[in-house]
Amino acid sequence: MTANELVELSVRALDDKRAENIVVLDVQGISLVADYFMICHGNSEKQVEAIAREVKNRAQENEYPVKRLEGLDQSRWVLIDLGDVIVHIFHKDDRMYYNLEKLWGDAPTLNIESMLT
Repeated sequence: MTANELVELSVRALDDKRAENIVVLDVQGISLVADYFMICHGNSEKQVEAIAREVKNRAQENEYPVKRLEGLDQSRWVLIDLGDVIVHIFHKDDRMYYNLEKLWGDAPTLNIESMLT
């Protein structure tokens, strides 16, 4: 599975669990950690947990390994490391506080609308 296919799979999983304000940052050449950072939020800990489990399950169903999953116990900021793609799922309040979009402000964003049709 290519990084672009993994992004699309993850975007659909996020959308299926009603994640809000999904942003995909292309950090190729900016970060050594991954090619894409995905950022979204849920409005409650239960929703954040459901979103994270959906991304994890979809990756595993497609035989793509989840390298690391952190933060699920509190479900305020869950990080899912899929290798070339890192998914950040925040509780709405924590997303505004950490403001990762500003931190990675030099990175271009992908248009995800075509992935959702």
